[in-house]
Amino acid sequence: MSGGGNSAVADIGSGSESSAPRKRADARRNEATLLEAAAAAFIASGVDAPVRDIAAKAGVGVGTIYRHFPTRADLIVAVYRHQVEACVEAGPALLANSDSPHTALARWINLFVDFLVTKHGLAEALQSDDATFVTLHAYFIDRLMPVCAELLDAAARAGEIRPDIEALELMRGVGNLCIGANKDPRYDARRMVELLLAGLRLH
Repeated sequence: MSGGGNSAVADIGSGSESSAPRKRADARRNEATLLEAAAAAFIASGVDAPVRDIAAKAGVGVGTIYRHFPTRADLIVAVYRHQVEACVEAGPALLANSDSPHTALARWINLFVDFLVTKHGLAEALQSDDATFVTLHAYFIDRLMPVCAELLDAAARAGEIRPDIEALELMRGVGNLCIGANKDPRYDARRMVELLLAGLRLH
């Protein structure tokens, strides 16, 4: 009771309040590192990439991945959500730091294209019957559509683009242009998206 117990009580009574947020922040950073490693492995090898490769890239043990994500479906969903949230956070940051709302919109759409084009095998996984994936499409729309709408509204208010473009309409159009982008080297999805964005401009 005296040795380890007292030190544990001391930790709880003194430093734990200040250390708990730091531990939570460290845990979030570690999970983000793991998810970024998994995303990179999925891009390189598809969603069936070996867990040991993901663990090596993240600098953790295989057991750590299974402790956080007991199934591959859990890991795929977490990677998907992590990438969606990165797109969500990028919108306001680009709007604040770009020289014009249209530039911010174009840069954000470029990130959106990255997300759509590089998720090798993810789309197929999401179309499976696994119940884990059922709510992800709605999550994708609910999180990204308001960000796209904010960028479109800002560019329209600045007189840079047509005011009659809906966020879902644009996202769907970009998505359709990205279909099969990896299957034909002669097809440049990014160039087609640039042409689409050029068509929004007010001249």
